[in-house]
Parts: sequence; structure tokens; C-alpha cells
Amino acid sequence: MRILVIGGTGIISTACVELFSERGHEVHVLNRGHRPAPPGVRQHLADLAEPSSVPAALGTLSWDVVVDFRAYAPPDVERDLELFRDRTGQLVFISSASAYQRPVTHYLVTESTPLANPYWEYSRNKIACEERLLRAHREEGFPVVIVRPSLTYGDTQIPLALNSWERSYTVVDRMRRGQPVIVPGDGTSLWTLTHNSDFARGLLGLLGNAQALGHAFHITSDEVLSWDQAYRAVAAAAGVARPELVHVASDFLVTCLPELAGTLLGDKATSVVMDNTKIKRFVPGFVATTPFREGIGRTLAWFDADPARRVVDEHTSREHDRILAAYRAGIEAARREFGRA
Repeated sequence: MRILVIGGTGIISTACVELFSERGHEVHVLNRGHRPAPPGVRQHLADLAEPSSVPAALGTLSWDVVVDFRAYAPPDVERDLELFRDRTGQLVFISSASAYQRPVTHYLVTESTPLANPYWEYSRNKIACEERLLRAHREEGFPVVIVRPSLTYGDTQIPLALNSWERSYTVVDRMRRGQPVIVPGDGTSLWTLTHNSDFARGLLGLLGNAQALGHAFHITSDEVLSWDQAYRAVAAAAGVARPELVHVASDFLVTCLPELAGTLLGDKATSVVMDNTKIKRFVPGFVATTPFREGIGRTLAWFDADPARRVVDEHTSREHDRILAAYRAGIEAARREFGRA
């Protein structure tokens, strides 16, 4: 197949581009060129913020499949409809599992779980994109497939409920220095962490699959961990035997830092277990094979291989210290108030 990946340099899309190419497909990427494409992958340079640059970059080429990792709002999918109506047999829109109902009313999430997220604009925009593309599918037969990743990581990303996304070594640095680490809630909420290589294999099985048109899928691991288990797995991979985990209510965290409302109340604060029955039905034989303890071990090995990779977000670390100070002050005040000091 000739495959165009819009993006191709992120945590998920990098693994997908590499796998598609390894499997012998003709792979193209469309991005700004800040990172060179892997050998054998053709790179088209354009800035999606400047829509006029895209047609020139793509020329008159057409593709069997277009996978868009960089569409976040309705204008982005309008661009895709304009560009690819007659130039692809399938457009895969990468949405987000955070589009599913929050808070969930049933712990087991399937593709039929309602889409509703009052806490996070990012998720609401993804929902609006899905609705527009599905309307195009109904009204004009536009060949869309929707894929909703959940928290997906790889060699370069340490995935935790509360961390710096851009500098994810930050929490490991705190662990290794014996500093306390914040875990939202009481640590028992359940979550699914998916290695990017597993996601890529599931996605590849959907490409060119005519039966998938008009459908939505999530692709995640079947392994379910509590947040405490996930944090302790990261600590073990980092060589920290007894990390100091401090449980802080998500509401308290959002009171301290309102910008966390989306990623906590709108995503990771409650238990979410993903049911992968549908992707397995459409992609027979698919199974996620990377347990978190193994995947995060590879991630920590990547960070430890080069000191330059172990970059700390000092601002985030200071904010966590401020939250912990406020939390502990509240605990002490409660003890005094109730005669427990």
C-alpha cells in the first residue's frame, strides 16, 4: 500500500511509520521536517498552520491510506476532506479515548460508550471532528475510519497520571532523589497503558480494510493496572525500591492547578478499562504483547543510555512541591481542628 502519515514524528506515529515501512509499504510523511524521515520513507515538507503550503507539498499524488495524527479541531478535518476526497481509499482519523464519557458511568469502555467530556476542550474538539467525518461518510461515502488511542508510550515517554509530558523524566528524577511523588486519588483507580509498538500493529491491521470504513476503534493493551502499580513499576525500572507515593485528591490538585482539569477530571481521575473486543474482531490475531513492566524497562534504559536525555521540568517539580506543602498544611489543620494533633 501507499500510505501517507500526517505527522509521523510523535510517540505513536513514529512507531507506526517504522512498522509500516518494515512491512514493505510505500510510506510518505507530511510534516515540517524538524526531524528527518526514517530511511526509505519519503518526506513532504509543509506547515499545517499554513494550509496553502500543503497542496504544493503533496503535488498530484494519491494514496491507498491517509493517517492523520495532526487533526485536532473541525477546521483540520475540513482541510482533510478538501484534500483527500478523491485521493485516498481510506482516511484514518486519530482521535482520543478521552472523548469517551467522563466521568464514566460504567467502568468497561467499548466503542459504543457515549462521547462526552465536559472537562477538556481537546476532547470536545476531537468529538466534533469525529462527528463531521462521520457525517461526510453518511452523506457522501467519505472513507473514514476513527481510531481512539488511550495513554500510549514508547522508549522516549514515561506515562504517568501526573508528570511533565514534554520532560517526562521529571517524576523519575524525583523518585531517584528520594523526593515524594504525587499520585492522584487514592492510587487504586484502574488504567490501561499501551506500548506504541502494540498500537502500531493494531492500526496496521485496519489499513486497507474495507470492512472498517465508517467504524470507530480503540487500540490498547488488555493489561489493567492501578495507578499505584504503574508508579511502582516505573520506580522499579528506575532502581528505586521504596518510592514515596503521596495520594492527593484530584479535586484538590485541580484547585491548586486548574489547568489539570482536562487531563485529570477529564481523563485519568476515574477507573477506565478498555474493551478491545472490536479491534480483535476486525484484526484477527491482534493482541498487545508488551506488559508495562517490560515496556517501561526499555523506556528507562533509553533515558539512562544518555545523560542528555534525562531532562527535568524544574517548573513542574516546583509546582508539585507547592501542592505537597499545601496538602500537608491542610492535613495538619484538619488534625488540629478535630483534636488529633
